[in-house]
Amino acid sequence: MNLLAPHNLPFLIAFGALAVIAVLQLTGASEAIEAEGDFDAPDGLEMGGFGEALATLLGLGRVPLLIWLAALLFVFGTTGVIGQAVLTGLLGAPLSAGWAALAAGAAALPLNSIAMRPLAAILPKDETTAIDIDDLVRRDAEIQIGTARAGSPARAKVIDGHGQSHFVMVEPHDTTIELNAGDTVLLVRREGQTFFGVRYESPLLGLGT
Repeated sequence: MNLLAPHNLPFLIAFGALAVIAVLQLTGASEAIEAEGDFDAPDGLEMGGFGEALATLLGLGRVPLLIWLAALLFVFGTTGVIGQAVLTGLLGAPLSAGWAALAAGAAALPLNSIAMRPLAAILPKDETTAIDIDDLVRRDAEIQIGTARAGSPARAKVIDGHGQSHFVMVEPHDTTIELNAGDTVLLVRREGQTFFGVRYESPLLGLGT
């Protein structure tokens, strides 16, 4: 099984794109991207009728779009490489790169959709309809991924009054400081989808109550 062979080029590209997504996740850069645009459900599919049915069929909306895309790339690449190896063993030669990509894509879409249901069940939800998003102001949050700077938010976890976890993007209220992973902050205001927090300076500050 030679991943670098010409007939495996589409799958090599898929794994390369998957590696880029992994780097974005590890560095926290993807969180800033998600803060600028809603990746949980593409605007073009937020509709009734055919669009909604298609989104459901593909598993879109169950998980953030970046995670859905990463899973699809993995399934596509793995299906393609294994399929080419099996065909080579059975027929003595693999499919051309174009035909292999079409076949793997046709198989990957339904397989990825099937995988979304159990994946969605174990992933934390970014938001719920149980509370108004402004209710998270004056609650404590822990920076989870990345470093929060002025103009560059980081993902933080905050627990609402019902004990539900939310994941929000946070920048420091004081633009001269940085908030690092593990820091606990008090959310003091919100602008759009971004919250602004201050690091606890005293145990007398409210702990999100």
